[in-house]
Amino acid sequence: MKIFKNIFDFQAHFNTEEKCREELELQRWGNTPACPCCGSTNVKRFATNNRIFKCKEKECRKKFSVTVGTIYENTKIPLQKWFLATYILAVHSKGISSLQLAAWLGVTQKTAWHLNHRIREMLTVASPELLEGIVEIDETYVGGSQSNKHASKRTVKGGAGGKAMVLGAVERGGNVKARVIAKTDADNIIPTIKEFVAVDSIMVTDEHNAYNKLHLDYTHKRVNHREKEYVRYEDIKVHTNSIEGFWNILKKQINGIHHSVSPKHLQRYCDESAFRYNHRKALQDERFADALANCEGTLKWKRLTAK
Repeated sequence: MKIFKNIFDFQAHFNTEEKCREELELQRWGNTPACPCCGSTNVKRFATNNRIFKCKEKECRKKFSVTVGTIYENTKIPLQKWFLATYILAVHSKGISSLQLAAWLGVTQKTAWHLNHRIREMLTVASPELLEGIVEIDETYVGGSQSNKHASKRTVKGGAGGKAMVLGAVERGGNVKARVIAKTDADNIIPTIKEFVAVDSIMVTDEHNAYNKLHLDYTHKRVNHREKEYVRYEDIKVHTNSIEGFWNILKKQINGIHHSVSPKHLQRYCDESAFRYNHRKALQDERFADALANCEGTLKWKRLTAK
């Protein structure tokens, strides 16, 4: 992919629908188009309409385009606008609000909100590799105080002031993972950690009791924040500064850009922030390409707004 120095270069390059489709085909299929219905690569492109393919398998014979089976399927929004929105969410340090995106793209706020969430689905890694080595674990609370809301709008139970709870794990010098959990107890925390972190890694946590059984599968080290201990020097530096740094990024995104988010959608905001953190060393075009390559799947309005 072309290297983009700035957003102006990006817009100048992807200035037609055809250029966007060509790039989408490249990132999704490489040089081998595949039928989204049966997976076969025995397909042909129509000579009279190069946007349309047809599967040549006898059991299938379906017609399709590169957008079928992706976040972009059946969209009425031009791919140029989709690409620009994807680029902004992938590279901007804190993301963008639906109100601002609507103004930039010339769409309604409702459309921009739906578009934002669909792109966040692209920023979610379906089967990421396990973290390993030295891994810092911590939990945090996200959201406004329920006491300031009308009783009919208090939807989150538990936590500090009714805030949603998020568990995070970061590999020192590597990637981060974050998941919204129901409670910060061992029954919720330990299984999540096992999904995040390779066995025999070195775990660094605070003094929270929910981490007490981590020593059964990991080398477990703690810092005692209650006693104002924030770093201890052993064979490694024992601290949770890295994961706390990620919490700072996540909360600046939510509080500074979106101001408040629904607990129902919070996981997508966590995934968005984790994507940018995990691509912090990548160039802007690399971030965009990785997001585009993960475009398969969908997020219908009905599912997004269901109670």
